[in-house]
Amino acid sequence: MTAPPPTITLTDIRKTFGTLNVLKGISLTAHEGEVISIIGASGSGKSTLLRCIPLLEVPDSGTIAIGGEVVRMKTRAGHPVPADTAQVNRLRASFGFVFQNFNLWAHMTVLQNIIEAPVHVQRRPRAEAVAEAEALLEKVGLADKRGAYPAQLSGGQQQRVAIARALAMRPRALLFDEPTSALDPELVGEVLRVIAGLASEGRTMLIVTHEMAFAADVSTRAIFLHDGQIEEQGPPAQVFNTPQSDRTRAFIARHLNRHST
Repeated sequence: MTAPPPTITLTDIRKTFGTLNVLKGISLTAHEGEVISIIGASGSGKSTLLRCIPLLEVPDSGTIAIGGEVVRMKTRAGHPVPADTAQVNRLRASFGFVFQNFNLWAHMTVLQNIIEAPVHVQRRPRAEAVAEAEALLEKVGLADKRGAYPAQLSGGQQQRVAIARALAMRPRALLFDEPTSALDPELVGEVLRVIAGLASEGRTMLIVTHEMAFAADVSTRAIFLHDGQIEEQGPPAQVFNTPQSDRTRAFIARHLNRHST
């Protein structure tokens, strides 16, 4: 029996912004059911790498394959652009992306936020989307907030709605970009518990995070980025407890010391 292709394959991804060289040739494969935590200092390229996967940022070079299907690119005015917008939209719809700042539509209720894309992008029946949205709100502990507006919710509640909205697309992979960084400290735990629950279900997930203990607990693999390159990767027990790289060791020591004081 042939194994399924990797969910995500990145090969030699490079990205610059003006004179700033952000990604310097990153190759990464994520298989179905893997939970990969991406850690590193601010400016190391973590969020840019994550945004390149669904082409929210277009790499300058390298290849991206989703489920074995390579994203086709072309050059326009000297810059790479997707060759097939329909392909990118189709592949992008296979991801659930959870941002730092929730990005909920303020004029829509919680339920409306969750069903918007399933109904209008995926063309699913509204009654089906509503039933699924209500089940997802139950899953993230917000069944009683279906009629509330984002402004009536705490930051942690808004982020849990954003997770439910991502799940409503029935994604093949979830991408989390520092999902707790905009939250007050007392609200971080409620979001991490939801993400940990998703990880335990065997979902494919890539998580950019500064929460080291959480990353160590939920990940099947940890990746440490430094200066736009993968400095170290491996099982969380190795990366967090016995890192091979001096830079990884110094980063984790600094971070753990900061959180223990």
